[in-house]
Amino acid sequence: MFNPSQDDVRRFFCGVQAKAQAQAPMDALETLAGQWLAEHPEYEADLADAEAAVAKVYDGQDGRTNPFLHLSMHLSISEQCSIDQPQGIRQAVELLTARRDSLHEAHHEAMECLGQMLWESQRAGRPPDGQAYIDCVQRRATR
Repeated sequence: MFNPSQDDVRRFFCGVQAKAQAQAPMDALETLAGQWLAEHPEYEADLADAEAAVAKVYDGQDGRTNPFLHLSMHLSISEQCSIDQPQGIRQAVELLTARRDSLHEAHHEAMECLGQMLWESQRAGRPPDGQAYIDCVQRRATR
């Protein structure tokens, strides 16, 4: 099972940014990550130096989002939709995308649902509730 460390994730995104800027070839996952990076030009400085990125602490004190967490959630939701796991997430995100007329905005809303599900799981000491996650995305798509 692939289980990257925080440093691995940060180096991955920094590497993708460098490849994108150099117009270098990328594998499928890098290409997908590059598409999400293009949606977030505000993260360019965070991704410019891999060593600085690894050393940086994102604790929310400065009011900034952790770009690596944010981009990782985009990748997670993309992967969930590609394999429809949890079952029903693809349809829920597609419905939300149509409702918002933006895949990017739909992902941001799905991220809130994903984060809520993970927080509740950790708080209660139980496995993540995939159905609650899907229900949250569907509720957003219907309002």
